[in-house]
Amino acid sequence: MAGSTSLPSEGDAQVIRLAAEIQVWDSLKRAIADSSGFRSWKMERDTDKQVQELSLDTLVHNYLRETLETLAY
Repeated sequence: MAGSTSLPSEGDAQVIRLAAEIQVWDSLKRAIADSSGFRSWKMERDTDKQVQELSLDTLVHNYLRETLETLAY
């Protein structure tokens, strides 16, 4: 069929959604890491060698978890 366009397969659509979600998470992670709250939280923990070795992804995850736990208190 000349000139016809095909819809992406379900697998292709999932890959596209996943790529978009990764971009959103990376953008949010950078914005959170640049916030004064995150920087203060991290400075309080920088003396811990184990914390210094964690990835930014893990640090942001821990920061969000602790912040939400505090808010839920």
